[in-house]
Amino acid sequence: MNWLDQMIGFISPKAEYEREAYRKALKEQRSYDAADYGRLNANWRASIESAEMTDRYGRDTIRARARDMERNSDIMNSVIRAYKRNIFGKGYRLRASTGEEELNQKIEHYWRIWCKKQNCDVTGTQSFNAMMRMAIQRKKVDGGILILKRYTGGGLVPFKLQALEVDELDLTSVAPRHQGNKVAGGIEYDPYNKPVGYWIRQYSIDGMDAVEPTYIEAKDVIFFYTKNRPSQIREISDMTPTMIRIRDVNEFMRAVSVKERILACLSAFIKRALPQSGIGRYGGGGTGANAGTDERYQGKTLTPGMIQYLNPGDEVQVVNPSGQATDATAYMKQEIRLVGAGQGLSYETISRDMSESNYSSARQGMIEDDLTYEEDKEQLLEIMDEIYESFVISLVLAGKVSISDFWGEKKEVYLSHSWIQAPKRWIDPLKEANANRTALNTGQKTWADMAAENGKDWKEQVDEIAEIMEYGMKKGIDMGGVIFGQSIKTDTNERKP
Repeated sequence: MNWLDQMIGFISPKAEYEREAYRKALKEQRSYDAADYGRLNANWRASIESAEMTDRYGRDTIRARARDMERNSDIMNSVIRAYKRNIFGKGYRLRASTGEEELNQKIEHYWRIWCKKQNCDVTGTQSFNAMMRMAIQRKKVDGGILILKRYTGGGLVPFKLQALEVDELDLTSVAPRHQGNKVAGGIEYDPYNKPVGYWIRQYSIDGMDAVEPTYIEAKDVIFFYTKNRPSQIREISDMTPTMIRIRDVNEFMRAVSVKERILACLSAFIKRALPQSGIGRYGGGGTGANAGTDERYQGKTLTPGMIQYLNPGDEVQVVNPSGQATDATAYMKQEIRLVGAGQGLSYETISRDMSESNYSSARQGMIEDDLTYEEDKEQLLEIMDEIYESFVISLVLAGKVSISDFWGEKKEVYLSHSWIQAPKRWIDPLKEANANRTALNTGQKTWADMAAENGKDWKEQVDEIAEIMEYGMKKGIDMGGVIFGQSIKTDTNERKP
């Protein structure tokens, strides 16, 4: 209140009150409730900072807590495994598209061989599929993973992969390798914040003493993480928005479990009228398990069938909290729904509880979940594309395939390919089959689309059907009726010699 209002209030309190009321009303019209620092938002303090400044001080703590939940929380693992199942699942099948069928088959053959653990992993312990599943899990928990391209021998081609955790980025490196660049979080950036190199921590053979970090150029490093802000340069755990809620659920269920175990214990307390005789401050006249502990009550844990003596004058006060056991189911469902909402997944996907679902709701939930998975699938396929292109180049350099004009203008053509993901099982096979038939007949889907959804190559599927039909005719069986539901009409007169 300024001096003018004070003077007006001295002369006319009514006028002062009206001025203050109008001033408050005008203030409310000009501001947002979300920006108000009133009583309800008094503890809500936020500041504007770059993504790196926001993430830097909490990144390691969040990652450590996420890993702890990964080891100990069933709800955390239900989210992680849902992503692994649906983003990668049984894996992807390569379909080379060089325009030359013989070359396609040769590249696909070598790719299957290279994907074995002894050919694609420098450690020789993981196949390509296993490495991709691990990458998805580390991205959800740690926020990201580093995949290094290593050009070394000992396999099909001199090209392998090495997976590193984000912990191995050397945070002590601050001097850039190239003038004009800057180093932040163990990564060297050019003036446009484009990564140009990574500083990787090295350890001696005993794993204790650190040696000088190694600089690896960005062209040989694949950094798998999600970038949510333009100023973000490093990873943050994907589970960050829901970690507190998952921890609350774990603590709640632990408390409920302890309470139920206590209620399940039948115990008896014997109150004595006279104290037992004994020697010493606490007496030693007790017998058995209570000898020398008459007044200490060392057994503070209830066990089934426990019998405990009470000292004269002592009484048992029972703490019996009510409600947790009966409310646990509703509370758990609500919390799991919120965890799923924070990760873009349905309740049924995380809980595996289908008791409240029907075909329509299950299908709608699956469609929405697939839209969530598509974001990570797109990132994963970009990584697989880069790995595949490096693989094909290594094939050419190693002489496994001969392509005379590979290094010319047609290089991109020879690198063309697509990925076919292993299919999901249908919720209702009859309804799904009828829907696919309708979509095919109305032109909403092509044969290639349906084959890809089933995890097959459409050309191979046609060849398989033709082979089955031909073999059936040789054996005198009309396979057309079996496969298509109708017999294949043939002119028997033309078949007669």
